[in-house]
Amino acid sequence: MTLHWNTLVSAEALAAALHAPDLVVLDCRASLADPDAGERAHRAAHVPGALHAHLERDLSGPRRPGQGRHPWPEPGTFNARLADWGISPATRVVAYDAGDGAFAARLWCLLRMLGHGAVAVLDGGWTRWLAADQPVEAGVPTPRRGAYSAAFDRSRLLDAEGSRRQLERGGLLIDARAPERFRGEVEPIDPVAGHVPGAINRPYAANLSGGRFKPAPQLRAEFDALMGGRAPGEVVAMCGSGVTACHHLLAMEHAGLSGAKLYTGSWSGWIDDPARPVATGET
Repeated sequence: MTLHWNTLVSAEALAAALHAPDLVVLDCRASLADPDAGERAHRAAHVPGALHAHLERDLSGPRRPGQGRHPWPEPGTFNARLADWGISPATRVVAYDAGDGAFAARLWCLLRMLGHGAVAVLDGGWTRWLAADQPVEAGVPTPRRGAYSAAFDRSRLLDAEGSRRQLERGGLLIDARAPERFRGEVEPIDPVAGHVPGAINRPYAANLSGGRFKPAPQLRAEFDALMGGRAPGEVVAMCGSGVTACHHLLAMEHAGLSGAKLYTGSWSGWIDDPARPVATGET
């Protein structure tokens, strides 16, 4: 049995470890259109023993100017939530969502930024779990009690000014939104369309094939081509609110490219200041 998962885990491997005493599974299913949809889905059916992680209440902090639609939570608050879920520094954690990993990657990124190594995303999520005919249960499980105290690695969590400086130093800002949003042709969520000048677009869905993450060597080749000789630490990922950008950090880590940064406020934080420039089109 795998003892230490740090990027992705298969449905079969997770099923074999469900009763391990050091494992906590978190159901991160969510909908931007209906904030409580994920919680309802969890109550109806989930991976046995899985607890629900709410995108707005658990994986985001309170709204603050410049922090975007899903602000990065404060460490003390998030530490307390981890303890409520029965998580301690030695706990293995597996996160999953409906399928593509976009919301589960947020939980993965939060833990990794705390220095927690043993956290992985269920590759293919709930969709793959069901397709593999794995067991499910309903209701709300009772968590164990944990203890957690750690600080986020702030060197990898950038605000608008830090992201701008990274670009000025020749770094790479990768926007994970859909191409039409990046180009400013449509904007279904935020009040201003477009992108940060100098950013490039790689939709987070480009990390997937058939609903699962591409093999590590393929992801490595694709990100190497994007990075153009830059080190991973010179890369900053962003999206609409700092959620789906975490998918890129997970994909890069899986490809052996550790150390990329996150623009936590992302596009919704950038446009909080109307004086900041906005670009449209491909570049």
